Amino acid sequence: MKIKNLLLAATAALMLGAAGATSAKADLVFATDAAPYPPFTSQNAAGEWEGWEYDILQALCAEMNEKCTLIPIAWDGIIPALLEKKMDGIFGSMSITPERMKQINFSDMYYNSASVIIGPKGGDHNIAPEALKGKTIGAQASTTHANYVEKYFVPAGATSKTYKGQDEANADLAAGRLDLVQADGVTLGSFLASADGACCEVYGAVPVDVEVLGPGVGVGLRKEDTALRDKINAAIKSLANKGVFEEMTKKYKLDGLLTLPPKG
Repeated sequence: MKIKNLLLAATAALMLGAAGATSAKADLVFATDAAPYPPFTSQNAAGEWEGWEYDILQALCAEMNEKCTLIPIAWDGIIPALLEKKMDGIFGSMSITPERMKQINFSDMYYNSASVIIGPKGGDHNIAPEALKGKTIGAQASTTHANYVEKYFVPAGATSKTYKGQDEANADLAAGRLDLVQADGVTLGSFLASADGACCEVYGAVPVDVEVLGPGVGVGLRKEDTALRDKINAAIKSLANKGVFEEMTKKYKLDGLLTLPPKG
């Protein structure tokens, strides 16, 4: 009888432990580009994440009552990593595009910004496709900007050169190995404000093509994770209504440079 009672007690303890583990809040893991992408995401000398987008991620996770971790993954492999379930979502300035939505789903837009072209100071600011014939244009691989270069500038006679990280493209432009770079205007603004970026200036924003550039940036998610998508969307809406996006934008002096989620 004692042995039977001990077995029953042990079984009950195991069941309670399993129930506790099931009810415990699981951490969420998000990934961003391994290369620095200021002012949105980058790692400081201590290896700590910082930037507008990282602060927004923390605010979203607090709104969802979730503890979140951000990990770095090379941009050209970030969607395969999501599909292989190496993380829960992509939180790294990924534009919502029809091409990407063939593989993954997205949350609602949480910011948008212009795609611009920069080049050496004093250069010809005409960025019409026919004016860039013979020019080499750099862009980060597997981005909407690289796709835009391929669609509009390469057929007109320009050459496209892609890079694993945006910082590499910027470095080649500063060194004179590129004629132009196309990328997000905000992150290029950070480069132009640096010592290395003193070489160059904005030539202009490219005409919007929503099919290529998308309507904005969202959290990349697996198609089956609809509950997580709904939870993130609710948090985005709540933060928008609370004015958190505006607060973060002022903190990083990005007023007027970002389109933010609507209130209501």
